[in-house]
Amino acid sequence: MPKIAVAGKGGVGKTTFSGVLARVLAAAGEKVYAIDADPNPTLGQVLGFPEELMAQVVPIVQMADLIEERTGARPGESGAYFRLNPRVDDIPERFSVAYQGVHLLEMGTVKGAGAGCVCPENTILRALVTHLLLRERETVIMDMVAGVEHLGRGTAAAVDAMYVVVEPGQRSLGVAADIVRLADELGIPALWMVANKVRGEQDLDFIRGHLGGRKLAGWLPRDDHVVEADMQGRALYDAAPELARRVEAIARETGLIHEPSVPVP
Repeated sequence: MPKIAVAGKGGVGKTTFSGVLARVLAAAGEKVYAIDADPNPTLGQVLGFPEELMAQVVPIVQMADLIEERTGARPGESGAYFRLNPRVDDIPERFSVAYQGVHLLEMGTVKGAGAGCVCPENTILRALVTHLLLRERETVIMDMVAGVEHLGRGTAAAVDAMYVVVEPGQRSLGVAADIVRLADELGIPALWMVANKVRGEQDLDFIRGHLGGRKLAGWLPRDDHVVEADMQGRALYDAAPELARRVEAIARETGLIHEPSVPVP
């Protein structure tokens, strides 16, 4: 089953794309794990998880008892010895919350520590990401930290494909260029560019002119339904049918769904 990372500058809509893609693949019959690796987790809201289910979601790094059980040290213990290869194979099934065929996990972040810190919390996160990408048999979609931090640490080295979401703007495309360079260094087999918040041909021409020869897998329009869905707490997959149709077309174009596709203008 494919292991997919979604990357991009903060605010470009990578969580929007991740959430709709997860629902598209679930609707195609796949069991999907959606992994929210962003320090400001909103993937559950994009997926339309009801409030009572979201109340059950606890970021993995906040599970102090679990971390101590698996590593031998509690989070934040200074100078403590702990296991570097904790057991994590049961975590996805035990601690994810499921809705509409999508299993949601929130990773959380280690507060007050550097990106490369060796601590029980990060040890659990690294082991869990490795398990999800290398050994989990279901489809995995990881909504990554904004920017290139995860790539710099090698977190995405085991993914089968990466979507880099961009919007019309120099900063977005600059971050995307860094992501593409690091992804190439990591040897990620497939790298796809997705344009978001597109207002028309002028925006598309601008984006295409700054992709360094990379081809767009597809594009998503600027859509007021995104704001309305957020205000109403509805899943974008249900509230923005045009957006969902375009994400499905991108999934078909990039080989995630193999049935014949209907062209999207």
